[in-house]
Amino acid sequence: MFKIGITLLIVTALVKPLDAQELIIYSGRSKSLVEPLIQEFEQQSGIRVRVRYGDTSQLAVALLEEGRRSPADVFWAQDGGALGVLSNRNMFTTLPQSLIDKTPELFRSGDGTWVATSGRARVLAYAPARVDADRLPESIYDLTDPKWSNRIGWAPQNASFQTFVSAMVELDGREKVKEWLGTIRANGAKSYRSNVPIIQAIAANEIDLGITNHYYLIRFKQSDENFPVEQTFLRAGDPGNFVNVAGAGILTTASNKDEAEHFIGFLLSPRGQEFFANEVYEYPVIDPVTPNPALLPLPELLEIMPQVNIDQLDTLDETLRLLREVGLL
Repeated sequence: MFKIGITLLIVTALVKPLDAQELIIYSGRSKSLVEPLIQEFEQQSGIRVRVRYGDTSQLAVALLEEGRRSPADVFWAQDGGALGVLSNRNMFTTLPQSLIDKTPELFRSGDGTWVATSGRARVLAYAPARVDADRLPESIYDLTDPKWSNRIGWAPQNASFQTFVSAMVELDGREKVKEWLGTIRANGAKSYRSNVPIIQAIAANEIDLGITNHYYLIRFKQSDENFPVEQTFLRAGDPGNFVNVAGAGILTTASNKDEAEHFIGFLLSPRGQEFFANEVYEYPVIDPVTPNPALLPLPELLEIMPQVNIDQLDTLDETLRLLREVGLL
C-alpha cells in the first residue's frame, strides 16, 4: 500500500494539469541579470517558467545534441553567433511577423527565425588624465599606431571580443584583421581575462586604452561618479562600433509555442526594453523607450554602428583559429 501511494504521488507530480501554462527556456543570459525580468513575466502572464542557465555556447551544443528530444521552448542567447548556428541547422521556427517587425533589420535574422532582445556596443575606454579626448583614435585600425605601444588592453579569450573579431572579418576580410591583430600584439597590448579587469587596469594606470563593452564602465560610474575612466565611440560606421546582440528564438520542437511567443513579445515590450536599458544598461532594440541618459538614443546608435550581417557571425571556430595563428590563444 505504501509503495502504491508513493507511485501515485510521483505520477501526480509529473503530470502537467490540462489548464497549466509553462515555458522552458535555455538561457545564456546570466541568472543574476535576467531572473527579475523572468519573474515579472511569470507574475504578469501566469505562465510558469523553468530556466536552464548556462554558457551560451555550451547551451547551443546541448541543443544540437538533444535535437528533437530537447525540452526547450526558447533559446535566449548572449550573442548572435550561437543563434546563427542553430538557425542554420533549421532548429528555429519562423517567428510571427508581429514580433519580427518590432526590431530594426540590423537586429534580427534575415529568415525571421530569431530577434535581438538587447544590444551591447563595443567602445574604446580611456584614461582622460593621460589621453586627450581630441587625440583619441578615430578608427579601431588606428590602434596599430606605434604611439599606442604598451598602452592598450584587450581580452582575446573573452567571448564578446571573439564575436567582435568575427564581425571585423565579416566586414573587412580575414587578412586585414589578421594583420591588425598581429600588429597590436607586437606593439605590446596587454591581455586580460575579461572586460572588467580592462576598466580596472585603466583606472590603475596599467594601460591607457581598452577595447571593451559599453556597460561595464557605466556600472563603475553608478558606484563612483568620479571613477577615472571615460569611453567613446569611434567614427560612424567603423568596425570598432560593432553592436553585438542578445537574442531569442523558438525551437521547432517547442511544446509551448504560444507561451514562447508571449515571452519574446514581453522582452520586446516597452517594459522589457526599459529593464535592459535602465537595470543592466544594455541598448534597447525598439524605439522609443524611456531613455537612459548614459546610453545613446537608438536612432543615433543605428547611425554610427557598422552594417554587419548578424546571420554571418556563426564562425567561432574560424575566429578561434585566427586568434591562435597570431598567438593570442
